[in-house]
Amino acid sequence: MDTFNEQFRKWYRLLSHDLGIDLGTANTLVYLRGRGILINEPSVVAVNQKTGRVVAVGKEAKGMLGRTPQHISAIRPLVEGVISDFEVTEEMISYFMNCVQQGARRFLGPRVVVGIPSGVTNVESRAVRDATRNSGAREVYIVEQPMAAAIGIRLPVNDPVGNMVVDIGGGTTDIAVISLGGIVRSKNLKIAGDHFNNDIIGYIRNEFKILIGEKTAEEVKIAIGSAMPLGQTLETVVKGRDLVTGLPREVIITDADVREALAQSIDAILEAVHEVLEITPPELVSDIMQRGIFLVGGGALLKGLAPFLVQNLKIPVHVADDPLTAVARGAGIILEDMERFKGTLIQDDESH
Repeated sequence: MDTFNEQFRKWYRLLSHDLGIDLGTANTLVYLRGRGILINEPSVVAVNQKTGRVVAVGKEAKGMLGRTPQHISAIRPLVEGVISDFEVTEEMISYFMNCVQQGARRFLGPRVVVGIPSGVTNVESRAVRDATRNSGAREVYIVEQPMAAAIGIRLPVNDPVGNMVVDIGGGTTDIAVISLGGIVRSKNLKIAGDHFNNDIIGYIRNEFKILIGEKTAEEVKIAIGSAMPLGQTLETVVKGRDLVTGLPREVIITDADVREALAQSIDAILEAVHEVLEITPPELVSDIMQRGIFLVGGGALLKGLAPFLVQNLKIPVHVADDPLTAVARGAGIILEDMERFKGTLIQDDESH
């Protein structure tokens, strides 16, 4: 029987190939089983409104944000981790899946594991399943992103120990305590990378009377953004439109300015982590105090965030290696050993 099962698995792999997808608000990553992460592109689609056809997807489409003529719209089809435009999301998933599968056509559609934010509704979860299935997937499995991230950074999620993950993505911050293959306590916050960008835009508009775009705000956040003083002053030149004269103007922004802009959002994330710890069973809190909290997602790269959390929570905080790819890597690990991680998936009547 074992020989037959092994032969069947080999035959199956020849006919099909499995994909792991981190369907993020800011970026979508695609993992191809046996080859690793092949796609890491912005979750942006440019659509020609006259013809309804997709003009560009990913980096090319993101480059068009704020620069398109009237008949072309650069759309982010996911807002705060949830599908806001079903058809465009379907086009985007289909495009990325086809890119990965080029030169490796198989007879069967792929089996796909998709990471989505924790706490989404059944309707939102079903929308992801349907969009992925309509893009050519044969089987679709859903996993919550903090769970996938924990698996991706090799935390012992199936063991009876407390693992705490804070996943700061583009649209949402997912905070979860994981034990015995399940999420014990969690909180989903609509404050994350995109919100940080808006904080910077608002602050520069109010303090300097200059209007900047989302791309510029993101560049400022990455260059000099921090959660606490770093011991040295960082600064960058910001160019935008003067709200008084309507003419172009540039100013010098420091890390202190960006810190002030982000302070309210950082405090909200701190408070949310605190709230999750308050409702976590004491045995698991004891484990977390010993093992620490793990930061993943793009927001984990914000300078000084880990020391800021340590200072306020009195618990060790670790930034995961390559935090941006943790969810996609986790989806890949699930694909490699579906039996072991079956309990971590969100169950659906149609899944086999």
